[in-house]
Amino acid sequence: MSSARTMSPKRRFLSALFGGRPDRVPVGNVVSVATTELMALADAWFPEAHQEATTMARLAAAGHEVLGYDTVMPVFSVVQEAAALGCEVDWGGPTMMPTVRSHPWAATESPRLPQGWMEAPSIRVVLEALALLRQQLGDHVVIVGKVMGPWTLSYHMLGMEEFLVSTLQNPERARRSLEVLMQVTLEFARAQMQAGADIVCIADHATGQTVSPWAYRDFLLPVHRSLTADLGCPTVLHCCGNTTDRLAYFAEAGFDCYHFESEVAVGDAVRAAAGRMSVMGNINNPRTLLTGGAEDVARACHRAIEHGVDILAPECALPLSTPLSNARVLVEVAETTPRNRVPG
Repeated sequence: MSSARTMSPKRRFLSALFGGRPDRVPVGNVVSVATTELMALADAWFPEAHQEATTMARLAAAGHEVLGYDTVMPVFSVVQEAAALGCEVDWGGPTMMPTVRSHPWAATESPRLPQGWMEAPSIRVVLEALALLRQQLGDHVVIVGKVMGPWTLSYHMLGMEEFLVSTLQNPERARRSLEVLMQVTLEFARAQMQAGADIVCIADHATGQTVSPWAYRDFLLPVHRSLTADLGCPTVLHCCGNTTDRLAYFAEAGFDCYHFESEVAVGDAVRAAAGRMSVMGNINNPRTLLTGGAEDVARACHRAIEHGVDILAPECALPLSTPLSNARVLVEVAETTPRNRVPG
């Protein structure tokens, strides 16, 4: 009789998240696996999947049922909170993600949250979808919640340029924005856990292309430490771009895992995280998953596993025209590859 263990997707993913002993490398995505091809198979289309709970839950469930990933995650956009906080939002369509069109705090020095923002439709739909997923899927797969962190929300509320300038010329204004918007991240994350999420992804885009590592250390590291301590639930940080120069700070912030992009070398991420957090990623989207062939995807997956990635994942939200055949390769490789790390 074989002694090999076969874990449930949920146990496998959580074991890797906490540095345990999964039966194989898990596969997931804490941002979005939605593509037009997946929408067609699930009969769940944008923009309805951003705004209607059953459609949102159906498309999220397809991430496991069609792709075979160990996670489902229903928050496909980055604008749910922004819409609730008063930003004008273009909800996009089947081939276009939603975007923020206005910045309500651009001209104010005294930011305040609108009353009743937690009851806004763009917030309630996420909580209802999470509850549906919990009812439908039980404890078989990991149900992922997602919230925007206060840095990203500051981009939405002030405008990216306005906020970044304030970190240099009016740092107290920047800190006020972060302090106020941290409450949005905290309250929405708690509500998602209560609704049915197992873990929460905090997407906060203080990336190396726009922000120095010292700005992260001085402005955002204390905020992230407070969030992870106050939430008390499993957390994954997602931050786009090349973040090599701030990996050590991410590890200090208290996140259980960092979801990283292909601009960060796997070995660098693994070394920075060692003993302090897990890492997931970092299969390239534009060159590999979107336009590469199955062999290209498999080669990238083998490289990530060999260099010690804890959870195999696309580097960010899948481009909407990504072939599902490529997205499935991650699972095919994970199911057939022993986890033997190379030194360094």
